[in-house]
Amino acid sequence: MSDVADKLSYFQAITGLEDVDLCTEILNAHGWDLELAISSFTSNSNSVENVPSAPSADYAADEDAIERFEQMRVGNDVVAGVSGGPGLAWKIITLPISIISGSLGLVSSAIGLGFWIAGGVLSYSLGVIGLSSSGGRTGESTSSNSPTDEAIRFVSMFEREYGDLHPSFVGESFMDALQRSRREFKLMFVYLHSPDHPDTPLFCEESLCNEVLSAFVNENFVAWGGSIRDSEGFKMSNSLKASRFPFCAVVMAATNQRIALLQQVEGPKSPEEMLTVLQRVLEESSPVLVSARLESEERVNNIRLREEQDAAYQAALQADQARERQRLEEEERLAREAAEAERKLKEETEAREKAAREAAEREAAIVKLREDKASALGPEPEKGPDVTQVLVRLPNGERKGRRFYRNATVQSLYDFVDSSSDLEIGNYTLATNFPRVLYGPDKLSSTLKEAGLYPQVSLFVELNS
Repeated sequence: MSDVADKLSYFQAITGLEDVDLCTEILNAHGWDLELAISSFTSNSNSVENVPSAPSADYAADEDAIERFEQMRVGNDVVAGVSGGPGLAWKIITLPISIISGSLGLVSSAIGLGFWIAGGVLSYSLGVIGLSSSGGRTGESTSSNSPTDEAIRFVSMFEREYGDLHPSFVGESFMDALQRSRREFKLMFVYLHSPDHPDTPLFCEESLCNEVLSAFVNENFVAWGGSIRDSEGFKMSNSLKASRFPFCAVVMAATNQRIALLQQVEGPKSPEEMLTVLQRVLEESSPVLVSARLESEERVNNIRLREEQDAAYQAALQADQARERQRLEEEERLAREAAEAERKLKEETEAREKAAREAAEREAAIVKLREDKASALGPEPEKGPDVTQVLVRLPNGERKGRRFYRNATVQSLYDFVDSSSDLEIGNYTLATNFPRVLYGPDKLSSTLKEAGLYPQVSLFVELNS
C-alpha cells in the first residue's frame, strides 16, 4: 500500500495534478508504471506552442458563430471551469497536436518547462527511492494501435459488454468524428469510458443504453467514445480535464485546431437528466448550427453560381472565339478568291495581250510578205509577143488581171495573188476550169509557157480544205 501511495504522491508532484481519482486512473491505465505514465503525460507538453494556426476553410461554426453563441447565452448560468454537475460549460480548448496529427504523444497545457526538466531527471529520482519501472505492473500497451483501431475496438468492447442498443459511436478517430460533425452540421457527443470506475457499468446499462436517450443522441449528435486506457481516450480525458467518471461532453469544432466545450457531465446521471441536459444544449446551439448550415449552403450556392457564371463566360468566350475564327476564315477565303480572280484576270489579260501581239506580228509579217512578193514581181510588162495575159478570179468573185513575161514561173502567179488579195498565203491552189488543171507545188518552178499558160490564161482560186 505504501508503494502505491508513494507512486501516487510522486505522480502528483511531477504532473501538478491535484485530483487523486484522476491520478489513480492515469496510473492504473499504465499498469502503475510510474515512469511510463509520467513520460506519456509530459512527452509533448510544449508542442502545441509550436504548431502554426491553420484555419479550416470548410468549418461551419467559425469564430463569428462562436461569438454569436456566447452572446445568445448572456444571462444563463455558465460554469467556466470543469463542473461535476449538469451545468452548462463553455470553453475553447486547443486539441493536443497528437490528436490532430495522429501521433502518440500527449500534450497538456498544464505542463511547463519545469516539468520537462523534472521528467528528465525522473529515472535518477526513482532509482533513489527504489521505484524503478521494472517494479510496476506492466499495463496493456496500445501505442501500436491507430486511433481508428482504438475507436473500433472500443465500439466492439461496448457492444460485447452492454449490447447493441446504445449511441452509435463512430469507429473513427476523434478528429475524423469531429470532421464528420462539421459536414453534418451536428454537435459532437463525447463519452470517455473508465472501465475500472465503479459507477461505469450502471451508467452504461441504464443511461447510455436507454432507448430514448440513444435515439436522441443518434438523431442529433455525432457520437464518439473512447476508453481512457487507450491512447486517444487518455489524451482527450486530459484535454477535457475529466476529473470524475463516467464522463460525457458535448463539443463543436472551432477554428485553429480547437474545439468549443459546450457541456460536460461528470459522474453518473439518469437517462432523464442526460436527456434534459442534451436537449438544453441542442436548443441553445441550434441557432448556430442553423446559421452555419445556411452559411454553408450560401457558400455552396455562391460557388455554384460562380461556376455557372464561369461556364457561361467560357461558353460565350468560346462562341466569340468561334465567330472570330469563322470571320477570319471567311476573310481568308475571300482574300484567296480575290487573289485567284486577280491572278486569272492577269493571266487572261496577258494572254489577250500576247495573242494581240502575236496577231499583230503575224499581220505585220503577212503585210511585209505581201510587200516583198509585190516587190519581187517587178513592174508589169507592156503588151508584146513575149507577154502572156493572166486573169485570176478570186473566191469572192473579184477578178485580178496582170501581164507576165512568158518565161516567168508559176510561182509569180501565186506572188501576184498573195500581194493583191487578202487570201491566206499558201491556203489555196490555182487551177484552170477547162480543161481542169491544178497548178500546185509541183509546178511552181515551171514557166508560164511550159505550163501552157501562154499567150493568155484564165485561172480561178480553189481554197484548200
